Amino acid sequence: MKNPHLFLLLTLFSLNMNAQRTSRTRNTPKDEKYTAHNKGKFFVSWGGNRDSYSTSDVTFKGDDYNFTLYDIKAHDKPKGWHLDYINPARMTIPQTNFRMGYFINDHYSIAIGWDHMKYVMYQFEPVKINGYYPNEGSYAENLPGNQVWLTEDFLTYEHTDGLNYVNAEISRHDDIAKLLKLDFGNSDKIQFNLTEGVGAGVLYPKTNTKLLGKTRHDDFHVSGYGVSMKAGLNITFLKYFYVQGELKGGYINMPDIRTTSSSADTASQDFFFFQNIIAFGGIFRI
Repeated sequence: MKNPHLFLLLTLFSLNMNAQRTSRTRNTPKDEKYTAHNKGKFFVSWGGNRDSYSTSDVTFKGDDYNFTLYDIKAHDKPKGWHLDYINPARMTIPQTNFRMGYFINDHYSIAIGWDHMKYVMYQFEPVKINGYYPNEGSYAENLPGNQVWLTEDFLTYEHTDGLNYVNAEISRHDDIAKLLKLDFGNSDKIQFNLTEGVGAGVLYPKTNTKLLGKTRHDDFHVSGYGVSMKAGLNITFLKYFYVQGELKGGYINMPDIRTTSSSADTASQDFFFFQNIIAFGGIFRI
Protein backbone atom coordinates (compact mmCIF):
# COMPACT_ATOMS: atom_id res chain seq x y z
CA MET A 1 0.00 0.00 0.00
CA LYS A 2 1.25 3.46 -0.87
CA ASN A 3 0.19 4.88 2.53
CA PRO A 4 1.06 2.45 5.38
CA HIS A 5 -0.22 4.94 7.98
CA LEU A 6 -3.66 4.97 6.39
CA PHE A 7 -3.66 1.16 6.22
CA LEU A 8 -2.77 0.95 9.93
CA LEU A 9 -5.44 3.48 10.87
CA LEU A 10 -8.14 1.59 8.94
CA THR A 11 -7.05 -1.71 10.49
CA LEU A 12 -7.24 -0.28 14.03
CA PHE A 13 -10.63 1.30 13.32
CA SER A 14 -11.96 -2.02 11.99
CA LEU A 15 -10.69 -3.91 15.03
CA ASN A 16 -12.26 -1.33 17.35
CA MET A 17 -15.67 -1.56 15.65
CA ASN A 18 -15.58 -5.37 15.80
CA ALA A 19 -14.70 -5.20 19.48
CA GLN A 20 -17.63 -2.86 20.15
CA ARG A 21 -20.02 -5.16 18.28
CA THR A 22 -18.72 -8.16 20.23
CA SER A 23 -19.08 -6.25 23.52
CA ARG A 24 -22.65 -5.22 22.70
CA THR A 25 -23.50 -8.78 21.76
CA ARG A 26 -22.09 -10.12 25.02
CA ASN A 27 -23.86 -7.42 27.09
CA THR A 28 -27.24 -7.86 25.34
CA PRO A 29 -28.55 -11.41 25.74
CA LYS A 30 -30.75 -12.65 22.92
CA ASP A 31 -33.64 -13.27 25.33
CA GLU A 32 -33.48 -9.79 26.89
CA LYS A 33 -36.86 -8.10 26.78
CA TYR A 34 -37.47 -4.99 24.64
CA THR A 35 -38.97 -3.33 27.72
CA ALA A 36 -35.89 -4.05 29.89
CA HIS A 37 -34.24 -0.77 28.89
CA ASN A 38 -35.58 2.62 27.84
CA LYS A 39 -32.43 4.52 26.86
CA GLY A 40 -32.61 5.73 23.26
CA LYS A 41 -36.35 5.22 22.86
CA PHE A 42 -38.77 7.87 21.58
CA PHE A 43 -42.38 8.21 22.65
CA VAL A 44 -45.44 10.16 21.55
CA SER A 45 -48.90 10.39 23.13
CA TRP A 46 -52.31 11.98 22.67
CA GLY A 47 -55.10 12.21 25.21
CA GLY A 48 -57.71 14.24 27.02
CA ASN A 49 -58.06 16.07 30.32
CA ARG A 50 -60.45 17.46 32.91
CA ASP A 51 -59.42 20.67 34.66
CA SER A 52 -60.10 22.60 37.83
CA TYR A 53 -58.82 26.01 38.91
CA SER A 54 -58.30 28.07 42.02
CA THR A 55 -60.07 31.40 42.35
CA SER A 56 -58.26 34.30 40.71
CA ASP A 57 -58.10 38.09 40.92
CA VAL A 58 -58.32 39.53 37.40
CA THR A 59 -57.28 43.11 36.58
CA PHE A 60 -58.61 44.82 33.44
CA LYS A 61 -56.87 47.92 32.09
CA GLY A 62 -57.57 50.29 29.21
CA ASP A 63 -57.44 53.96 28.26
CA ASP A 64 -60.52 54.85 30.34
CA TYR A 65 -60.78 52.02 32.86
CA ASN A 66 -58.72 50.17 35.46
CA PHE A 67 -60.44 47.73 37.80
CA THR A 68 -59.86 44.42 39.56
CA LEU A 69 -62.39 41.66 40.11
CA TYR A 70 -61.59 39.50 43.13
CA ASP A 71 -61.89 35.73 43.59
CA ILE A 72 -63.33 34.96 40.16
CA LYS A 73 -64.36 31.31 39.80
CA ALA A 74 -63.90 29.31 36.63
CA HIS A 75 -64.60 25.84 35.23
CA ASP A 76 -63.47 23.76 32.28
CA LYS A 77 -65.53 22.86 29.20
CA PRO A 78 -65.43 19.08 28.72
CA LYS A 79 -66.43 17.39 25.48
CA GLY A 80 -66.87 13.92 26.98
CA TRP A 81 -66.07 10.76 25.04
CA HIS A 82 -66.27 12.07 21.49
CA LEU A 83 -65.01 11.25 17.98
CA ASP A 84 -63.44 14.73 17.82
CA TYR A 85 -60.51 13.35 19.81
CA ILE A 86 -59.49 11.20 16.83
CA ASN A 87 -60.89 13.28 13.96
CA PRO A 88 -57.84 15.02 12.36
CA ALA A 89 -59.97 17.98 11.30
CA ARG A 90 -61.42 18.56 14.79
CA MET A 91 -59.04 16.94 17.27
CA THR A 92 -57.80 20.30 18.63
CA ILE A 93 -61.33 21.33 19.68
CA PRO A 94 -61.69 19.21 22.87
CA GLN A 95 -59.47 19.49 25.95
CA THR A 96 -56.42 17.56 24.80
CA ASN A 97 -52.80 16.74 25.66
CA PHE A 98 -49.98 16.06 23.21
CA ARG A 99 -46.50 14.95 24.25
CA MET A 100 -43.35 13.82 22.41
CA GLY A 101 -40.13 12.83 24.14
CA TYR A 102 -36.90 10.87 24.34
CA PHE A 103 -35.32 8.68 27.01
CA ILE A 104 -31.84 9.99 27.87
CA ASN A 105 -31.31 6.89 30.03
CA ASP A 106 -33.38 4.02 31.41
CA HIS A 107 -35.08 6.16 34.05
CA TYR A 108 -35.22 9.74 32.76
CA SER A 109 -36.90 11.31 29.75
CA ILE A 110 -37.17 14.79 28.32
CA ALA A 111 -40.27 15.87 26.42
CA ILE A 112 -42.12 18.77 24.86
CA GLY A 113 -45.87 19.02 24.92
CA TRP A 114 -49.03 21.01 24.64
CA ASP A 115 -51.76 20.98 27.30
CA HIS A 116 -54.94 22.31 25.72
CA MET A 117 -57.12 23.24 28.68
CA LYS A 118 -60.27 25.37 28.76
CA TYR A 119 -61.03 28.11 31.29
CA VAL A 120 -64.53 29.61 31.53
CA MET A 121 -65.50 32.28 34.07
CA TYR A 122 -68.77 31.58 35.86
CA GLN A 123 -71.42 34.08 34.77
CA PHE A 124 -74.00 35.69 37.06
CA GLU A 125 -71.82 35.50 40.15
CA PRO A 126 -71.36 38.36 42.64
CA VAL A 127 -67.69 39.40 43.04
CA LYS A 128 -65.89 42.26 44.76
CA ILE A 129 -64.53 45.07 42.60
CA ASN A 130 -62.03 47.87 43.05
CA GLY A 131 -61.34 50.57 40.44
CA TYR A 132 -63.24 52.52 37.81
CA TYR A 133 -64.77 52.14 34.35
CA PRO A 134 -67.13 54.23 32.16
CA ASN A 135 -70.92 53.96 32.34
CA GLU A 136 -70.90 52.29 35.74
CA GLY A 137 -74.28 50.78 36.55
CA SER A 138 -75.47 50.58 32.94
CA TYR A 139 -74.77 46.85 32.56
CA ALA A 140 -77.14 45.69 35.33
CA GLU A 141 -73.99 44.84 37.26
CA ASN A 142 -74.15 47.05 40.34
CA LEU A 143 -74.58 45.46 43.76
CA PRO A 144 -74.15 46.94 47.25
CA GLY A 145 -70.88 46.59 49.16
CA ASN A 146 -68.37 47.19 46.33
CA GLN A 147 -69.62 44.20 44.39
CA VAL A 148 -70.69 43.62 40.80
CA TRP A 149 -72.90 41.01 39.17
CA LEU A 150 -71.09 39.28 36.31
CA THR A 151 -73.71 39.85 33.66
CA GLU A 152 -72.97 39.00 30.04
CA ASP A 153 -73.33 42.67 29.08
CA PHE A 154 -70.68 43.65 31.64
CA LEU A 155 -68.15 40.84 31.02
CA THR A 156 -67.74 37.44 29.40
CA TYR A 157 -64.27 36.01 29.88
CA GLU A 158 -62.87 32.62 28.86
CA HIS A 159 -59.77 30.94 27.46
CA THR A 160 -61.55 28.29 25.43
CA ASP A 161 -59.45 27.67 22.36
CA GLY A 162 -57.86 27.38 24.75
CA LEU A 163 -55.76 27.82 27.85
CA ASN A 164 -52.74 26.51 25.91
CA TYR A 165 -49.79 25.53 28.11
CA VAL A 166 -46.83 24.80 25.78
CA ASN A 167 -44.19 23.21 27.98
CA ALA A 168 -41.07 21.10 28.37
CA GLU A 169 -40.79 18.35 30.99
CA ILE A 170 -38.22 16.09 32.58
CA SER A 171 -39.64 12.89 34.05
CA ARG A 172 -38.53 9.79 35.92
CA HIS A 173 -39.86 6.33 35.06
CA ASP A 174 -39.70 3.14 37.15
CA ASP A 175 -40.84 -0.38 36.35
CA ILE A 176 -43.01 -1.32 39.35
CA ALA A 177 -41.97 -4.98 39.13
CA LYS A 178 -38.28 -4.06 39.38
CA LEU A 179 -38.95 -1.42 42.00
CA LEU A 180 -40.80 -3.83 44.30
CA LYS A 181 -38.84 -6.92 43.21
CA LEU A 182 -41.99 -8.66 42.01
CA ASP A 183 -42.64 -10.95 39.05
CA PHE A 184 -45.47 -9.79 36.82
CA GLY A 185 -44.53 -12.15 34.02
CA ASN A 186 -43.32 -11.21 30.54
CA SER A 187 -42.88 -7.41 30.55
CA ASP A 188 -42.99 -7.35 26.73
CA LYS A 189 -46.64 -8.37 27.02
CA ILE A 190 -47.55 -5.96 29.80
CA GLN A 191 -45.49 -3.66 32.01
CA PHE A 192 -46.55 -1.31 34.81
CA ASN A 193 -44.53 1.87 35.38
CA LEU A 194 -44.61 4.80 37.74
CA THR A 195 -43.74 8.23 36.37
CA GLU A 196 -43.16 11.61 38.01
CA GLY A 197 -42.04 14.86 36.42
CA VAL A 198 -41.68 18.63 36.49
CA GLY A 199 -42.23 21.09 33.68
CA ALA A 200 -42.29 24.73 32.67
CA GLY A 201 -43.45 26.67 29.64
CA VAL A 202 -45.41 29.54 28.15
CA LEU A 203 -49.14 30.26 27.99
CA TYR A 204 -50.51 30.88 24.49
CA PRO A 205 -54.24 31.26 25.06
CA LYS A 206 -56.96 32.22 22.65
CA THR A 207 -58.99 34.43 24.95
CA ASN A 208 -62.66 34.98 24.16
CA THR A 209 -63.74 38.24 25.84
CA LYS A 210 -66.58 40.71 25.68
CA LEU A 211 -65.87 43.64 28.00
CA LEU A 212 -67.97 46.74 28.82
CA GLY A 213 -69.99 46.45 25.63
CA LYS A 214 -66.90 46.36 23.40
CA THR A 215 -66.76 44.07 20.36
CA ARG A 216 -66.03 40.45 21.28
CA HIS A 217 -62.35 39.54 20.92
CA ASP A 218 -60.93 36.05 20.36
CA ASP A 219 -57.29 35.76 19.32
CA PHE A 220 -54.09 33.84 20.18
CA HIS A 221 -51.50 35.72 22.22
CA VAL A 222 -48.44 34.77 24.30
CA SER A 223 -49.71 35.90 27.69
CA GLY A 224 -47.42 34.48 30.39
CA TYR A 225 -45.79 31.39 31.84
CA GLY A 226 -46.53 28.27 33.85
CA VAL A 227 -44.80 25.65 35.98
CA SER A 228 -46.10 22.18 36.80
CA MET A 229 -45.59 18.84 38.52
CA LYS A 230 -47.12 15.48 37.70
CA ALA A 231 -47.37 11.86 38.79
CA GLY A 232 -48.86 8.97 36.90
CA LEU A 233 -49.25 5.28 36.12
CA ASN A 234 -48.13 3.96 32.74
CA ILE A 235 -49.27 0.59 31.39
CA THR A 236 -47.18 -0.54 28.41
CA PHE A 237 -48.46 -3.52 26.40
CA LEU A 238 -47.18 -5.49 23.43
CA LYS A 239 -43.83 -3.64 23.78
CA TYR A 240 -44.77 -0.57 21.72
CA PHE A 241 -48.07 0.79 23.03
CA TYR A 242 -49.19 2.35 26.28
CA VAL A 243 -51.99 4.04 28.16
CA GLN A 244 -51.06 6.54 30.86
CA GLY A 245 -53.09 8.19 33.59
CA GLU A 246 -51.68 11.35 35.20
CA LEU A 247 -52.48 13.81 37.94
CA LYS A 248 -50.90 17.16 37.08
CA GLY A 249 -50.94 20.45 38.92
CA GLY A 250 -49.23 23.78 38.60
CA TYR A 251 -49.21 27.55 38.66
CA ILE A 252 -50.05 29.92 35.80
CA ASN A 253 -49.22 33.63 35.66
CA MET A 254 -50.51 35.68 32.72
CA PRO A 255 -49.64 39.39 33.00
CA ASP A 256 -50.44 40.23 29.36
CA ILE A 257 -53.84 38.91 28.19
CA ARG A 258 -55.44 40.51 25.13
CA THR A 259 -59.09 41.40 25.73
CA THR A 260 -60.02 43.55 22.71
CA SER A 261 -58.60 44.34 19.29
CA SER A 262 -56.82 47.35 20.84
CA SER A 263 -53.38 46.71 22.33
CA ALA A 264 -54.25 49.26 25.06
CA ASP A 265 -56.82 46.84 26.51
CA THR A 266 -55.27 44.07 28.60
CA ALA A 267 -56.00 41.79 31.53
CA SER A 268 -53.77 40.00 34.02
CA GLN A 269 -54.33 37.11 36.38
CA ASP A 270 -52.61 34.19 38.10
CA PHE A 271 -54.01 30.96 39.53
CA PHE A 272 -53.33 27.31 40.28
CA PHE A 273 -54.62 24.51 38.07
CA PHE A 274 -55.14 20.77 38.36
CA GLN A 275 -55.55 18.24 35.54
CA ASN A 276 -56.73 14.64 35.31
CA ILE A 277 -55.21 13.20 32.13
CA ILE A 278 -55.68 9.98 30.20
CA ALA A 279 -53.36 9.55 27.20
CA PHE A 280 -52.59 6.83 24.65
CA GLY A 281 -49.19 6.51 23.05
CA GLY A 282 -46.39 4.56 21.44
CA ILE A 283 -42.76 3.96 22.41
CA PHE A 284 -40.16 2.97 19.85
CA ARG A 285 -36.56 3.13 18.66
CA ILE A 286 -35.59 4.72 15.34
